[in-house]
Amino acid sequence: MFDIAKRTALGAVILMLMPAAVWISGWLWVPGENPSVLRPLYWVTETVSEPWGILTTVILCGWFLWCLRFRLKPAIGLGVIIVASLLVGQYAKDFIKGEVREPRPYVAWLGTDHQMNVGEFYAQKSKLRGKQVKEILGDDVQIPHWLNKSWQNDTGYAFPSGHTMFAATWALLGIGLLWRRKHYKTVTVLMVWAVAVMGSRLMLGMHWPRDLLASVGISWILVTLACWLTERYVGPLTPPPAEKQEISERDSLK
Repeated sequence: MFDIAKRTALGAVILMLMPAAVWISGWLWVPGENPSVLRPLYWVTETVSEPWGILTTVILCGWFLWCLRFRLKPAIGLGVIIVASLLVGQYAKDFIKGEVREPRPYVAWLGTDHQMNVGEFYAQKSKLRGKQVKEILGDDVQIPHWLNKSWQNDTGYAFPSGHTMFAATWALLGIGLLWRRKHYKTVTVLMVWAVAVMGSRLMLGMHWPRDLLASVGISWILVTLACWLTERYVGPLTPPPAEKQEISERDSLK
């Protein structure tokens, strides 16, 4: 358990470096960034948003199962644990959002620059909030049309970040489950993707740096528990002898 917690904690610290640096720097989101920069970040965000997040989950689940080479029954158990950790994270996120009730950066901006009553805004149902965003922005040229639509569909509270929690959970699962099997490229790609998702949430006006930090912390707790359950009830995270030989042969070809 301690070894798992240590590995995943190191991964969590690495993920926290970017939002911590942004917070310390005092950077604040403002509208009007270059659309050619924002659009790729929006595509990154979409890998987590519905419905694409479901496809991402299916692809990554399949890849993790292939990397771990578990037999059918343990593979099903691992799939259940992974999906459960993702779902628990999202339910926890929804509960905390309802308790903290922190406005998103773009909502705070609408309150100051467009004299919108933020309290009344959040007192409405989500469809009415989306309609109000559309009415207020109208044809505002500094907000791209696709970002305007994204805001209309994402009018909930900010703290914590569900997108960050999703991506960080996958990245930390990579460290917890795949590191001992030397799938370093997979872990690296997952970590870079998670940081990109976090950056997209800042640049698109969806979250504050503290939202990302809290989300990574929650993900670390869930992933550490998920990896411990996997090792205890599903199968060892260290590779079996046959796979050790395969890993050695693979390393010798590099």
